[in-house]
Amino acid sequence: MQFIDLKTQYARIEKDVKDRIDAVLNHGQFVMGPEVQELEERLAEFVGVEHCVSLSSGTDALLVAMMALEIGRGDEVITTPFTFIATGEMIALLGARPVFVDIDPVTYTIDPERLEGAMTGRTRAIMPVSLYGQCANMDAIAEVARRHNLPVIEDGAQSFGALYKGRRSCGLSAIGCTSFFPAKPLGAYGDGGACFTDDEGLAKAMREIRNHGQDRRYHHPRLGINGRLDTLQAAILMSKMDIFPDEVEARSRLGARYSELLQERGAVSSEEGGSGVLTPFVHPDNLSVYAQYTVQVPNRDAVVKQLQESGIPTAVHYPVPLNDQPVFHVATQAGSTPVSAKVAEQVLSLPMHPYLTEETQVQVADALMQAVEAVSEAD
Repeated sequence: MQFIDLKTQYARIEKDVKDRIDAVLNHGQFVMGPEVQELEERLAEFVGVEHCVSLSSGTDALLVAMMALEIGRGDEVITTPFTFIATGEMIALLGARPVFVDIDPVTYTIDPERLEGAMTGRTRAIMPVSLYGQCANMDAIAEVARRHNLPVIEDGAQSFGALYKGRRSCGLSAIGCTSFFPAKPLGAYGDGGACFTDDEGLAKAMREIRNHGQDRRYHHPRLGINGRLDTLQAAILMSKMDIFPDEVEARSRLGARYSELLQERGAVSSEEGGSGVLTPFVHPDNLSVYAQYTVQVPNRDAVVKQLQESGIPTAVHYPVPLNDQPVFHVATQAGSTPVSAKVAEQVLSLPMHPYLTEETQVQVADALMQAVEAVSEAD
């Protein structure tokens, strides 16, 4: 059993991928070739914004977004500790300070009610993370941001394709960022990412920043990076965009079916809470792309061992909140996010991709509940 099945997806698009790669090999424009602009136009239309700026990775997307907003040394950016390190890492690399605000215990995304309490005179932006395939509570976050005249940068690395009140992830804020890492909902065959915005000035700045800060050849009005998306990756992503709407529908359906199967076997939704297996809660206004299907379980390590013995692959996203990571461990922040700390001890991701069969889902659901029961009886 595979945790993520890219082979089945490739079999579906193999001819088109090869044709598009051959086209790039034949025209030889391996950096900023025509496929890059074609992809950007298609992605912008899909998200519903004016501008897409493709980039070399999702990590660079976060960096470029903040550079375009001129965030730097001495500034503060409010974000969540329950995410991959890239979110806080890019803030710190600019010389700014990540300020970690605890999460909602049901959705695992940043708690909007805690934002204002974390603000200071140095706060320059809010960076929520749309986690596990579901958007954060972007309207509530935007309302707080408006009151304090702050931009919002959505880290949508795990939610590309998701819907929030009928709008696409990455089109919900001043700048939306995503990743095309192979395991993401829309994944390349290498690193890649993008920023999305309706602001022409920000789009212009981000295009310059990704190309060493130049607005024309050998003319550099700003500092930048080498953050361009490879033409080959753009070509591959064009192939995947042809099937992406189908995969979004499949992810949403399969994620809901996982929850039904587990709840039939005694699990409850994280909205209800409890001490057993908790399935993810998706807000009625949202459509999740289930970048991960993540449950909470007691005695996680023992449950993982039982599942391994049953041939079920698992993963943990994320075992250590960022404010408890050595690089960010600050006395005033350590231990200040109890919800994140508790969730980090219990989350467990199950095999999830658009090509899961019903039989595999039943096998996983049975194995999980049996593992939890066996561990509980052993205690």
